Amino acid sequence: MDPLGAPSQFVDIDTLPGWTDAYEAKQVDSHQNPVGKAQADVRSPFPYRKDINEKIILWKGDVALLNCTAIVNTSNETLTDKNPVSESIFMHAGPDLKDELQKLKGCRTGEAKLTKGFNLAARFIIHTVGPKYKSRYRTAAESSLYSCYRNVLQLAKEQAMCSVGFCVINSLKRCYPLEDATHIALRTVRRFLEIHGETLEKVVFAVSELEEATYQKLLPLYFPRSLEEEIQSLPYLPADIGNAEGEPVVPERQIRITEKPGVPDDASDEEGLEADLSFIGSHAFARMEGDVDKQRRLILQGQLSEAALQKQHQRNYNRWLCQARAEDLSDIASLKALYQTGVDNCGRTVMVVVGRNIPVTLIDMEKALLYFIHVMDHIAVKEYVLVYFHTLTNDYNQLDSNFLKKLYDVVDAKYKRNLKALYFVHPTFRSKVSAWFFTTFTVSGLKDKIHYVESLQQLFTAIPPEQIDLPPFVLEYDARENGPYYSSYPPSPDL
Repeated sequence: MDPLGAPSQFVDIDTLPGWTDAYEAKQVDSHQNPVGKAQADVRSPFPYRKDINEKIILWKGDVALLNCTAIVNTSNETLTDKNPVSESIFMHAGPDLKDELQKLKGCRTGEAKLTKGFNLAARFIIHTVGPKYKSRYRTAAESSLYSCYRNVLQLAKEQAMCSVGFCVINSLKRCYPLEDATHIALRTVRRFLEIHGETLEKVVFAVSELEEATYQKLLPLYFPRSLEEEIQSLPYLPADIGNAEGEPVVPERQIRITEKPGVPDDASDEEGLEADLSFIGSHAFARMEGDVDKQRRLILQGQLSEAALQKQHQRNYNRWLCQARAEDLSDIASLKALYQTGVDNCGRTVMVVVGRNIPVTLIDMEKALLYFIHVMDHIAVKEYVLVYFHTLTNDYNQLDSNFLKKLYDVVDAKYKRNLKALYFVHPTFRSKVSAWFFTTFTVSGLKDKIHYVESLQQLFTAIPPEQIDLPPFVLEYDARENGPYYSSYPPSPDL
């Protein structure tokens, strides 16, 4: 903590000059030759976009000092790497960060995991592990480094973060060539902002003096600040610019899917329906699963084995998960109705659902279901608890029992197995009755896990107050109804 009255060492990103600022100032003092029509017709795959450029900041400094929603830490698989970025983050965050990292149980290469920022100005730290580079395994290293940047951005999107401060993820210890890595970093961020730009307000690239020149050289290729700069940068783009999301493309791994699998490409459409039907059931695509209609009929007749039922359910869940990963769910994320916070007294992840933030009559509830699956899939692999704030909800926010039943039926078995408690905060008499009927006659397996919590003081006996982010209106309501709360309470066997 800074002494009272001392200037803060942290840097507010709103005070930093943007990527376009210095360029626009230069343009005022110079007269560029206008781009001719013939040149303008040749456009870069990364065209000039003022709206995207305004989100980009290149800053020479320590990422740990940035005052933004989240900063990125580059580490190793055990999250104990000692490099200049990590050491600075650990020093400024304080000792609580090490304790929380132990609960994450490591992080695989290319993954991204979230912790609180503790004493940092940033609210969160996103930890990721860059690949070790070897020239003979270049393709694997490129894919892993792409995954680092993409997963960080995806996590920021899921958590409705406004700004992210990137360090240079490829540390010198991992031997990744700086220029090659910078190409991947910049194009991945560019492609993400093209698709999901509305979810992030600022992206900061925090670089050292050693890295600054490379970023200055390559940024115009992916974030040109004028049509002139776009045309000038075009010859310097590498041959491999990745796919629509910036992911490296490996030609030998591409799969070509024909319009009619199993039918030779030169087969004439005039041969009629008989020619198409002759291949059904004989091609490998058709043999991957049994007769789906027959399986559904057996399910209805109760004749399908338990193992077959589980396999069918897993296939259905995987379809939902794939759809959730492909869908743009930023409108649902912006509601901030579902988010991850800290851990309870037993070290289990705490997920929060804010009932008042769910405008049931105004949103697409199928997208809400997809968002739940998208956020919860990696959470539910280990034990977790749910905290549902029913505070000040009304008919406008009430989840339909049919929706809840569908949610319970769709999710994977791990959700039900690893959910250890559901804390129902500020319930009303009507909500208690509805919950009783629902858990008694619809999803009986949930009944023993529900705990009705009348006050925050009662909730804090199971989850320490510093481990849960409370909406302000919940605090105000509880203070009005139950009086002020205190920061610690003796454990209670009731929760």
